[in-house]
Amino acid sequence: MMKHDAPIPPKEAIDRGKTWLAGSDLRPTRQRVALAALLVGDGQNRHVTAESLFAAAKDQGESVSLATVYNTLKAFCDAGLMQEVTVDGSRSYFDTNIHEHPHFFWEDETHLTDAPADQLVISRLPDLPEGAEIASVDVVIRLRRK
Repeated sequence: MMKHDAPIPPKEAIDRGKTWLAGSDLRPTRQRVALAALLVGDGQNRHVTAESLFAAAKDQGESVSLATVYNTLKAFCDAGLMQEVTVDGSRSYFDTNIHEHPHFFWEDETHLTDAPADQLVISRLPDLPEGAEIASVDVVIRLRRK
């Protein structure tokens, strides 16, 4: 339930969130719509962690648990609305840009940004084991400021 003193997402953001969700088989629950509005409501792609989306939802006055945010992000990924980008064994980012593209991981600031896909050239991949096929190739380029 939204708090009365918290800013309510603009109708346009909520509508964008509903439209985005309509591209999947997910039921548009109140919490899913609220989180979708935060993710795509301004029409921009973004990279979030579950913790950063949880904080944004709380700032909007949304009553949602961190576990619900994790589960919702996973459901969005399973539905093909987002992709999960793992930068190490313990940190995952969720990306609303579902087209294949590389990422920069800024180690000093611990955030993820898109890298120019048109500048990446992978000329050869290793031979695959018998009976295997490539599901995806994830490229995360780790950076730190000089």
